[in-house]
Amino acid sequence: MIGQLLQSKKGDKCNCEVQTYLMGIKYWISTLILIISFSTVSAQNSRINSNNTIGWFNYFGTFKLDKKFSIHSEYQWRREDYVINWQQSLLRVGLNYQVKPSLQFRVGYAWIETFPYDEIPINGLGRDFTEHRIFQAATLSGSIEKWQFSHRFMLEQHWIGTYSDPTKTSEDEYLFLNRLRYMFRLQVPLKGNSIVNNTPYLAAYNEIFIGFGSNVNENVFDQNRIGLLLGYRFSDHLRIEGGYLNQTLQLGREVEGRNVFQNNNGFIINTYLDF
Repeated sequence: MIGQLLQSKKGDKCNCEVQTYLMGIKYWISTLILIISFSTVSAQNSRINSNNTIGWFNYFGTFKLDKKFSIHSEYQWRREDYVINWQQSLLRVGLNYQVKPSLQFRVGYAWIETFPYDEIPINGLGRDFTEHRIFQAATLSGSIEKWQFSHRFMLEQHWIGTYSDPTKTSEDEYLFLNRLRYMFRLQVPLKGNSIVNNTPYLAAYNEIFIGFGSNVNENVFDQNRIGLLLGYRFSDHLRIEGGYLNQTLQLGREVEGRNVFQNNNGFIINTYLDF
């Protein structure tokens, strides 16, 4: 089928769509190989692995200003032990610019509060900490037959609250970090040829996070997320999806000379509102 598409009369546009689609498939394969490689290396390095059950409840809202500009709003209520304990609270706002139907730019700010979940918490003192971020993102989207796909590239600058000594009751310093993210998402309707109103659909995504810069410690590979979702588009203004979420996260510090990885598995529920 791919060979026929490459030779079709649609020419360069079709070739570009196929190449983008293949790029996403190659990314999934490469990420799978990467995860397997980390698993193999872990046995050799005797790293510490911990397991947690998580539940993420997310809201995403878009407020259109005109044909090009819109405001992005987002809140993620992330829980550990499915819903019992805090894992993280994340609030994100941004400004979207729709360059064309297949390309969107976004810039914005995020406020995050991370809590001391897990036997080995992210903060070495076992405390919660505040984080401020600014970010820049670009999303490329397209479709081949009934399959819809998107590539999201995001660059983040983080200011992470730290405690200069154990006697401090609140963060008194902020560590600056850079992070690059890439997510590939694929979705398909369960009836018809496109995801329109009153349509159920399946979706899958994979996102990898890479830390860089002078302040990065152990976690150049910061984390990876995999989601498998069942969704339903009710109207032009409302879409809900939920399913399985896997988060593999590496701490930026060692414990007893060993790297620490969290394997967090659970569910995710997303609600999308467009105004």
